[in-house]
Amino acid sequence: MARYTIGIDYGTNSVRSIVVDCADGKEIGTFVFNYPTGEQGIVIDKRDHNLARQNPADYIEGLETSVCEAMKEAARHKGFSPDRVIGLGVDTTGSTPIPVDRNNKPLALDPKWKDNPAAHAWLWKDHTGAEESVRITELAKEHRPQYLAKCGNTYSSEWFWSKVWHCLRTSSDVFDAAYSWVECSDFVPAVLAGIADPLAVKRGVCAAGHKAMYCDEWNGLPDKEFLSLLDPKLADLRDRLYEKAYDAKTTAGALCPEWAKRLGLLEGIPIAIGAFDAHYGAVGSGVCEGTIVKIIGTSTCDCTVAPKTRSVPDIPGICGIVDGSILPDHYGIEAGQSAVGDIFHWFVHYVCESDGKLHAQLTDEAARLKPGQSGLLALDWNNGNRTILVDPRLTGLLLGQTLHTTRADIYRALIEATAYGARAIIERLREYGVASDNIVCCGGIAEKNPMLMQIYADVTGCTMRISGSAQSCALGSALAAAVAAGSAKGGYDSFADAQTKMTSVKRIEYVPIPENKKTYDRLYALYRSIHDAFGGVVASADLGRVMKDLIEIKEQQT
Repeated sequence: MARYTIGIDYGTNSVRSIVVDCADGKEIGTFVFNYPTGEQGIVIDKRDHNLARQNPADYIEGLETSVCEAMKEAARHKGFSPDRVIGLGVDTTGSTPIPVDRNNKPLALDPKWKDNPAAHAWLWKDHTGAEESVRITELAKEHRPQYLAKCGNTYSSEWFWSKVWHCLRTSSDVFDAAYSWVECSDFVPAVLAGIADPLAVKRGVCAAGHKAMYCDEWNGLPDKEFLSLLDPKLADLRDRLYEKAYDAKTTAGALCPEWAKRLGLLEGIPIAIGAFDAHYGAVGSGVCEGTIVKIIGTSTCDCTVAPKTRSVPDIPGICGIVDGSILPDHYGIEAGQSAVGDIFHWFVHYVCESDGKLHAQLTDEAARLKPGQSGLLALDWNNGNRTILVDPRLTGLLLGQTLHTTRADIYRALIEATAYGARAIIERLREYGVASDNIVCCGGIAEKNPMLMQIYADVTGCTMRISGSAQSCALGSALAAAVAAGSAKGGYDSFADAQTKMTSVKRIEYVPIPENKKTYDRLYALYRSIHDAFGGVVASADLGRVMKDLIEIKEQQT
């Protein structure tokens, strides 16, 4: 008898639910709910480009709507019935912390706070805590260097403590009103489980370890003495957060009666521990030792694992090495870029003032260009740099334009810039002994843009493969739910068994073209020269040849 799980994937602009057959990972029902609040689901402030918040009410409405509608579609599949759903899994963006009251209710759901952005969810791409992240890094280097060693030696403004501290410093009334803060990836499973006490929420080690400096080596979260160096109120908050974070061997809870009724599912089915979209996306793409999974979307996240049977060195400039954050009994290693799809969206919508249809036209035009033919070189820092510089105060750059530069030239240069950033990450991981023999990409861009994938192959020198699922993040969540249910209920007893049955890679692959790679090696060297100069890697740099070298490469391609 067939058994099914549901994966619920909270993205930047929408939440998607899928119903999956546990036998083979086949998706039989899906629905996407677009967040109604703000601009494409994001609360912004035109006076501060660093601010990005979300309405928790959208999360709850999207949860019910997306699951119920996905179930309706699944009901058309022979053999499906709601009582055959054996578990649910949830992934979200992160770090996306939510201020909550004593009953685990987001402050933004209270009429008193509903119009205050500080009381909403602090979306992953919110960089308002940039000053706080710098100060955290400085104090940790002086007093707790071990805290930084596990997260690339630099604390980011995208992460938990930077955001919470910024709230305290700029919206103290909201901070004081919040009993606790809960990551979105922990909040949604807690809602499904009917947990009304923030202290009872099962916190996932994915969010805790990668974003909140949690590690069992120092007994969990940063100690109160260190937090007092930031602000005594943060030290007090520690008591209202959590003592223990869990990997996916532990469930987040069981489906409560209220949500079982709302969703039409069996009460008591397990809810997998919450994790970030990229990490469960890696699981849904078959991540294992030697495989890097690139989740390519508005930003990118690069995930890989290493078994705990061998040591992994601390790697400067990455987003963390965390025990169990991706697969149990493995170290999860995360890196990424703060903007990829967002850069293409910016160019089409804000610069070209066009709708999304222009992407296809520009892609066709850009595909006719040879590597280096545009004469352009760009930096992929329109939303700061996540890896390997970890600096939100870096911005984009376009170099080499002339009076003959076209929109297609620029569009291709922006794609190439993101490929150069991807290569920098791969080289950093290899430098520290992390194997990257196999690269699997997932996400809408990887699925829909062969030109981009070929550029990535040519720039990195790596064969690029595509995850078999178009919804790898949601599939990873559904897979975790199948493991949470166990084989006795029709699921699996290990992630390895579940991945063997439920994940796949498409037949298509993008192999580096030697002639293109040769040109891109020259362009990448120029990219690294401006990367290191503007990124502060080198104290002084001679950039006098960059423009002339770009012209020389251009002339050789035309």
